[in-house]
Amino acid sequence: MTLFVISILIGCLSVMNVQGRRGKWPQGMPVTRPRLVAVGGTFEGSRGRPSDAYVIQERLVATADGGTGAEAAHVAAALALAAVIAGRPQHGGTREQDLDDYVQAAHRAVRNAALRNPAVPGLASTLDLIVLDGGESPRLRFAHVGNGSIWHCPRGGTPAPLTTSHSFDDGPPLRALGRPSALNAEVGSVAVRPGDRVVMMTDGVVQALGVKRVTELLTGTASPVACLDRLYDELAAVEPKEDATVVIADFVTV
Repeated sequence: MTLFVISILIGCLSVMNVQGRRGKWPQGMPVTRPRLVAVGGTFEGSRGRPSDAYVIQERLVATADGGTGAEAAHVAAALALAAVIAGRPQHGGTREQDLDDYVQAAHRAVRNAALRNPAVPGLASTLDLIVLDGGESPRLRFAHVGNGSIWHCPRGGTPAPLTTSHSFDDGPPLRALGRPSALNAEVGSVAVRPGDRVVMMTDGVVQALGVKRVTELLTGTASPVACLDRLYDELAAVEPKEDATVVIADFVTV
C-alpha cells in the first residue's frame, strides 16, 4: 500500500513546462501568453486526517477532497487529481461538456481503486476543475462534483460562486467520485478579462468561516498571496476540524 500511495502522490506533483518557438525571439518584442498566476495551500484540520489535495498548472487548476470517512481519504483525492493531470484537459476539446470526460476518468480511477483493495472500500472524492481557454474571447471552463466551491471574482466587481454545493446543511456530498452510482458533474464556463480572479476552496473553508465572511475576504484588490494570508489568519483563529484548501488564481496576459 505504501508504494502505491507514493506512486500516486508523485504522479500528482505538477511541473509546468512552457514551450516557445525555437530560435531567438526578436529583441524588445513583448511576449503575450494568457495564463493563470496562482497560489494555494491547505490549512490542516485539527483532526489530523489528511484529505485534501490540489494542483496548479499554467492553464489548469484543480482541487479534491477525499472526505472524512475513509481511512485513506488523501489517496482518493490524489487518485482523482492524477487522472485529471494524465488527461491534460487544457489541451483537449474546448466545449464545456468536454470536461465531463476528465471527471468521468477521475471517477473510474477512484472507483477501480476501491474495488481492487477491500481495505479501503469507501474511497470517494470531490473534484473541482478549471481550464483557461485563451484566444480573442478568453474564458474559464469549470467542472464541479461534491461540496467544494469555485468562485469568480471579476476585477472591480463582487465575488460570487459559480457552483452549487452537492450537499445539505454541511453534510457529506451527495455526489462524489468513486461511488457505485453514475456521476453527473456540473459543468459551465465564464468569460474573463485580465485582472479577474477565480478561487477554489474545499468545504472546510466555508464551514469554518461562512459564506458571508468568505465573500468579504475575497473582495478587494489584494494580491493572491495577500488574499491567501488573510484567509489563513482567519482559519487559524477558528481552527477548523477538517482540512481547508484554497487556491487563488489571477488571469493575466503578460
